[in-house]
Amino acid sequence: MSETEKNVAPTEEEEVVDAVRDNILTALESVIDPELGIDIVNLGLIYGVDLNDEGLCHIKMTLTTMGCPLSDLLNEQINLSLSEVPEVKDVDIELVWYPAWSVDKMSRYARIALGIR
Repeated sequence: MSETEKNVAPTEEEEVVDAVRDNILTALESVIDPELGIDIVNLGLIYGVDLNDEGLCHIKMTLTTMGCPLSDLLNEQINLSLSEVPEVKDVDIELVWYPAWSVDKMSRYARIALGIR
């Protein structure tokens, strides 16, 4: 990063986008993986979040294992949690398998909670 780039403050629009993205991620932290008892954000299952101008929130995520029987439950919980974010009008969940999930994607919090070093 150049010295000029370091001194450029974010625009008001960028700050609003960042705040909405933070609100979405905070809402997603209420979605708990029932098998592991940790939220899907700290588990590292969320690969991307995008909100368009019409309020469509596109979530790119994975699961800990292919064929997870809890995917429908997680989808319901995601939709419910995001209904609390005023900017989100609709939710599109894209399930991806690449890159493959591993414990390396978990936050420090999740690793400590599960006793993984």
